[in-house]
Amino acid sequence: MRRTVFNEDHEAFRETIRAFIEAEVVPVYDEWFAAGQAPRDFYYKLGELGIFGINVPEEFGGAGLESHKFEAVMYEETARAGVQFGGSGVHVLLALPYIKMLATDEQKKRFLPKFVSGEEMWAIAMTEPGTGSDLAGMKSTAKLSEDGTHYVLNGAKTFITGGVHADRVIVCARTSAPTAEDRRHGISLFAVDTKSEGYSVGRKLDKLGLKTSDTAELAFVDVKVPVEDLLGEENKGFYYLGHNLASERWGIAFGAYAQAKAAVRFAKQYVQERTVFGKPVAHFQNTKFELAACQAEVDAAEAVADRATEALDAGELTPAEAASAKLFCTEVAHRVIDRCLQLHGGYGYMNEYPIARLYADNRVNRIYGGTSEIMKSIIAKDMGL
Repeated sequence: MRRTVFNEDHEAFRETIRAFIEAEVVPVYDEWFAAGQAPRDFYYKLGELGIFGINVPEEFGGAGLESHKFEAVMYEETARAGVQFGGSGVHVLLALPYIKMLATDEQKKRFLPKFVSGEEMWAIAMTEPGTGSDLAGMKSTAKLSEDGTHYVLNGAKTFITGGVHADRVIVCARTSAPTAEDRRHGISLFAVDTKSEGYSVGRKLDKLGLKTSDTAELAFVDVKVPVEDLLGEENKGFYYLGHNLASERWGIAFGAYAQAKAAVRFAKQYVQERTVFGKPVAHFQNTKFELAACQAEVDAAEAVADRATEALDAGELTPAEAASAKLFCTEVAHRVIDRCLQLHGGYGYMNEYPIARLYADNRVNRIYGGTSEIMKSIIAKDMGL
């Protein structure tokens, strides 16, 4: 069936992104992979290309669009090339919605122009050592000073994507103790300047996959955060976090579908070129059946991802629908990428082949943004179970 989710503007954008990847990313990607992160100046190039400003209002230097379809195109094109744009996905997909939803006019004037240009890269710090998905159990605190001019931030965060290069981090911390009725009460969000005294970046974590995306531990020791950098209202942070989870899970779902689609492309190319017993691997019936089955799963995941994209752009994607899309697309990607790696034989286990990197990159999709088990719980609750 012909896809209807993209129009001519999206396809023109696709051509631009594909050319940019071929010129600016593919030639140096092995260096990024070995270094464990993309270089900081790469984000300035993304800013110059306009990537960071697509959904930013024109008055702040952006394009003023309200659509996730351009992000979807980037998911497909980066997966197709077997590359990533470092930690920039967090900058746009996770941090920007909070700025747009919560920032005052003064804050937007301060934050967004530098956000668009890449001068200030953003990350978000939720997870803490020992809490995992239990955000209500966070221990980091932000206490208002006696003179009311700043908060004093103390605590630690882990698994923070983009944490090494970040210039601003949206930090979730407790401004009040939880109540007996609601342990989620008392969490607030702060746009913390990473140059602040007492703010430190710990280990750059060595991950199984997503090697070019810097992920770090953060620590805060009596960090002074001006009251002007509080995002939204005090103690409502947990509500804000829940409000944006649907778009985050959409991103993971669409990214996973794009990875599965790319895996089929890589496998098809490999089996057509690889010869065994005097014949191309593609000649054997098992190869044909395996790739046909994978293609059918990708077609289904594409339909789910596209439907979720349309719903998100219309402001109609519910938490349960986002959870369902994430669960389905990530599970499909898991199965498809594994089978496509198998078709590569021993070469599929070598990092010089994109399928090997894709296999490692894909694994976290069923963990971050809420595990598959949590997605099932959300769906079951929506079913009335």
